Formats: sequence, C-alpha cells, structure tokens
Amino acid sequence: MTQTIDARGLLCPLPVLRLRQRLNAARPGMRVALVATDRAAAIDIPHFCTQHGHLLLSTRQTAPGETEYLVERGPDA
Repeated sequence: MTQTIDARGLLCPLPVLRLRQRLNAARPGMRVALVATDRAAAIDIPHFCTQHGHLLLSTRQTAPGETEYLVERGPDA
C-alpha cells in the first residue's frame, strides 16, 4: 500500500519535512507518494533521498505545475 502526502501549495522545506516525517514512521520498503507544486521539490526530493538512503522510484507530472514523487523507504534509513 502506498501512502500519499498532499504537499500542494507548500513551499520549501515543508514538502521534504512532511516526506521525512512519514518515512521515519514507515517500515523499510514502504512507499510514499508526495504530490508537490513547489518547483524546488525537483531538487530537494532527489537530494533528500540520496542523503538518507531512500529510493526515488519515479517522478511524474500529474497536472500542470504539479509533480508526484514516488519514494520507497530505504532498508537502512
């Protein structure tokens, strides 16, 4: 089951902070989809995943100006 975080309208660093909070409470392998409108998320989310051992599985535009990031909690995160 994939949990979804609606971060539309939130600016940096709030989308990443919400993602971090959800992933910290998740088991390894659990997936979280974050939907964001902040353009900085395109830089922040991949960087966050790399730094904390999570996997960025996909990035896709879901609507004009809206992007979904699918992240899997890493095994050692």
